[in-house]
Amino acid sequence: MTQAHTPDVEPRKFHLSPQVVTFVVLVVAGLLYVKWMPYYNRAFVAASQHAIGKSILMGTDAHAPAPSVDAAITYALAYGKAIWQAMVLGLLVGSAVQALLPAHWVAKALGGRGFGGALAGGMLSLPGMMCTCCAAPVVVGLRQRQAAPGAAIAFWLGNTVLNPATLVFMGFVLGWQWTGLRLMLGLPMVFGLGWLANRMTSPAEAEQAEASLAALKAEPQTAPFRRWLSILARMSLRLIPEYLVLVLLLGAARAWLFPAIGPQIGNELVWVLAFAVAGALFVIPTAGEVPIIQAMLSLGMGVGPAGALLMTLPPISLPSMAMLARSFPPRILAVVAGAVVLFGIIAGLLVQDFGF
Repeated sequence: MTQAHTPDVEPRKFHLSPQVVTFVVLVVAGLLYVKWMPYYNRAFVAASQHAIGKSILMGTDAHAPAPSVDAAITYALAYGKAIWQAMVLGLLVGSAVQALLPAHWVAKALGGRGFGGALAGGMLSLPGMMCTCCAAPVVVGLRQRQAAPGAAIAFWLGNTVLNPATLVFMGFVLGWQWTGLRLMLGLPMVFGLGWLANRMTSPAEAEQAEASLAALKAEPQTAPFRRWLSILARMSLRLIPEYLVLVLLLGAARAWLFPAIGPQIGNELVWVLAFAVAGALFVIPTAGEVPIIQAMLSLGMGVGPAGALLMTLPPISLPSMAMLARSFPPRILAVVAGAVVLFGIIAGLLVQDFGF
């Protein structure tokens, strides 16, 4: 009796392509140099000095400079010095997502249109710790690769609102009650608005996304590094000019958005609302809200407006919304902006109730 011969079956081997390896190295090395190491060192400064620098909004003065060309340029230079490395990294990663990763990977990881997709996007944002404008090019890349709207919104908001480094700075500088409030409102902001964005996606938009994904998969994936440079150039030429113009305009308009700070700005609802709207429009670098709030409180401003800024300064801004105008339906961006202002008002009322 002979036994049937069973041919040996070699185990399937998983090979990472050079472009995928390049993408991983870019993300890890870039975040290590631009974010992780600098923030690790700054945490010790925050713990020992209970400060992480001056307010980028107005320095040590009680008011921002009067609107002028000089005020615009001065703010743009200070802001650019703080974020240029992260912006370069954001552009590199946002273009690399489109050129170096297989077409279906992003859609598979972040294409879910339920709460799971928003959860995945929010969790993926935690290592990034980007400011809202530096995260925007990455969001553009994710949407181009058919990440669901909710996942992309959660990634965008989570970079700032749930930034682990900022939460640590906030605790040492402002007090851990401020960190607790940020988390209490930040979690529903990030994941709730992500879920809501998915719910707002119409069947026609979902079908269009499926068709776009099928077209991406059918495209020949040739010369990925050349495509990366091409996409990077197009993204930079499209996003940076409008971004610079808006930063200059906001830098000039600081005195209008944030009037003279002092005891005259109390906890009245009108001030909470005004600062919530101003915070949602203005643009700051990562963790910039911490020294801004610290400076304003030291000048005697009420905790209500400060609470509003806690939740509206970091997550969105006029420049970042402009950068994402082609990546989301206008109604989604409008709802997100309105909801962020609402979260700011809630924070402004809670800090008073809690006796901050």
